[in-house]
Amino acid sequence: MISKKWEILHKDPKDIKTIKDITNILLKNRGIKTEKQKMEFFEPIDPMKISLKSLGISESEVKKAIGRIKKAKKNDEHVIVYGDYDADGITGTATMWETLHALGIFVLPHIPERFSEGYGLNLESVARLKKEDPKLKLIITVDHGITAGKKVDEVGKMGIDMIISDHHQQGKEKTKPLALIYTTQIGGSALAWFFAREVLKKVGPFAEGSDLIKEKLQLAAIGTVADQLPLVGPNRSIVKYGLEELKNTKRPGLLALFDEAGLTGSDPVKRVGTYEVGFMIAPRINSMGRLKHGLESLRLLCTKDKFKAMEIAGNIGRTNFDRQKMVDQIMATTLSEMKIESKGFTNEIIIIAGESYHEGVIGLAAAKLVEEFYRPAIVLSIKEGVAKASARSISGFNIIEAIRKFEDLYIEGGGHPMAAGFSIKTENIPEFSRRLNKLAKGTLTEELLQRRLKIDLELDFEKINPELVEWVKKFEPSGLGNPSPVFVSKDVEIISVKAVGRDAKHLKLKLRQNEHIFDSIFFGGGEMYSKLSTKAKLDVVYRLEENVWNGLVSLQLQIRDIKVDLH
Repeated sequence: MISKKWEILHKDPKDIKTIKDITNILLKNRGIKTEKQKMEFFEPIDPMKISLKSLGISESEVKKAIGRIKKAKKNDEHVIVYGDYDADGITGTATMWETLHALGIFVLPHIPERFSEGYGLNLESVARLKKEDPKLKLIITVDHGITAGKKVDEVGKMGIDMIISDHHQQGKEKTKPLALIYTTQIGGSALAWFFAREVLKKVGPFAEGSDLIKEKLQLAAIGTVADQLPLVGPNRSIVKYGLEELKNTKRPGLLALFDEAGLTGSDPVKRVGTYEVGFMIAPRINSMGRLKHGLESLRLLCTKDKFKAMEIAGNIGRTNFDRQKMVDQIMATTLSEMKIESKGFTNEIIIIAGESYHEGVIGLAAAKLVEEFYRPAIVLSIKEGVAKASARSISGFNIIEAIRKFEDLYIEGGGHPMAAGFSIKTENIPEFSRRLNKLAKGTLTEELLQRRLKIDLELDFEKINPELVEWVKKFEPSGLGNPSPVFVSKDVEIISVKAVGRDAKHLKLKLRQNEHIFDSIFFGGGEMYSKLSTKAKLDVVYRLEENVWNGLVSLQLQIRDIKVDLH
């Protein structure tokens, strides 16, 4: 376990006298200061009431798009919803396809196959779709298309109009479809939801508050969490209201997926939150696009057949297990092959390559290496003399900027400061690795390589009570941009400690500060067991949570980190 540098955001514990003080500090730490911001944070706007203008979506472009959809319906033209193969694209495609289908339009979904079609608009695929269906006159993209550029013109030459809905950064070359539904404020699935909301208002016999579109908020919530978007503003609204729909879902596919993921039981899906979506549901949806075909995940979301749903969910579960095994294999190879000196790593950046590495999981493997060792990592999948690479970084080291300094060595690539992808001739990998690590040597300081744990404030056990927990719960849904509140308590005694779970990986502790006692759980803390005894005093970092066991609810500390004082 790599040690973490604790960073307490609010320094003075004397400021903390009441629950209101605690709440205001938590809000301030998240950049929420004005009364209006506080009100919108605790009472997010219903997405049904969020205007297109406030999202930066062009109303005139939406009007053009709706006019074209009306024309398709009137003339019995065929439509393709062309989505992306990740969870954000698949959930958005489900929303758009179901909406148009409900309006009586002849519409089919298309999810590209990662390895043969690649990301985004594939002209060969469009030509094939047109050949198979001469009545195809309109393509609507979901979660891609903003960088399609001249491909849009080529599609037009085939007699097909395009409506692009996307949220990614625009490139230098402007894309000019028939209509552009665009904003960077929300994700692809959320954008599809708002577009579908407007379509239902103008086309067909649906009321503005129709349950048909409200129910689809659950899909937008899954996509938003999966795409790791900041859960503030409209994203917070989408996820908060979408999770409520998700907890009451009637979709056979999602219910089957919950069951396969072990989220059902005596209280089915009631506790599904951002963690369950981000770490259990979205990875399963993503796994098909990574290893097989994302269309299978779309079928799961849209099926109305309970038995078909169970069959697909089982297939997705097995594929997700294969994905995990592939990532674990790369991790095991790394651990066995990585040369580690007594003082640390031989290289600043972890760079590993293998012919057995599946290109669908190299990004996940790179992310896991960063999580494990807290330093930038690049994983390359070698195939026939060319390798595809996926890179992940840490805060303070711009990985794409570093990679671009060696354009003479790689074929093509792109990305952003924290993640990038590129392709490179296998013969160039050693030189690329040498030069990149030489560059990183002067940039990756010990300070940058120190993992940080941000803590909201110091809290005494006497201030922890059910009322505080209720206020902390109001900060949900939490995620990027709005982390779960984290506290630290000092000079805490251990009453009891025991290792639990498979291979004793976790710890259960009973902790006391003065006369106040709390149960706690430390996931992944098993390796600290030998350092802990009832004689030790601790500084402990934790989240507050409710633990439900046999129908009884108790207050529990979920430990994030511990510092031990044996003196």
